[in-house]
Amino acid sequence: MRSRFDEQLSILNTEMIRMGALCEEVISLASRALTHGGDAADRAIAVDAEIDRKERDIEGLCMKLLLLEHPVARDLRVVSSALKMISDMERIGDQAANIAEITGYISGIDVPEALHIGDMARATVKMVTDSVDSFVKNDLDMARGVMKYDDVVDGLFDKVKNGLVDLIRGGNFDAEAALDLLMVAKYFERIGDHAVNVAEWVEYSITGVRSNNETSEVSGI
Repeated sequence: MRSRFDEQLSILNTEMIRMGALCEEVISLASRALTHGGDAADRAIAVDAEIDRKERDIEGLCMKLLLLEHPVARDLRVVSSALKMISDMERIGDQAANIAEITGYISGIDVPEALHIGDMARATVKMVTDSVDSFVKNDLDMARGVMKYDDVVDGLFDKVKNGLVDLIRGGNFDAEAALDLLMVAKYFERIGDHAVNVAEWVEYSITGVRSNNETSEVSGI
């Protein structure tokens, strides 16, 4: 019985890795669409649809584990946490797709490297990668590192916002394009927030407690 459950958990880990890789890909494509245009935006939207399908697949696997295997204690926390995590990962795909859609309104605009939007994209990819890896590797320190790294993304958002204000004040940038870029930065910030949520659920799966001090009300967890 235990070996069968462990086999199913291994499959769950593999599927989580694949969903995480799709999240990384859609963020990278959205960032590429912003700076290079081309078909990256359309590809990002297609990957977002694939993330939606992956969420349904993993949800089905988790429900099967809950209904057929009746996990308790740590095992129950792992499966229930995975269900919470894929919801945030699906939202990550949505936010990246939203960025891709915005790029259609600002095509042809030269995005200054000094705005740090590219840095935000790379930082959020790191957060998503590490949050999923922390689940698969059962690594509490890595999960908490993701939570702390959110300060980096928040700091970059402030730099983007202040940089756009300076460009507008100097009359060197189109105001509407600046608002679109500010929205892009906000979506990247939200992606970071979702990665933090994933990391918090990893923490809960390991310790039974989340950083916001929520504890489970389910007996035996």
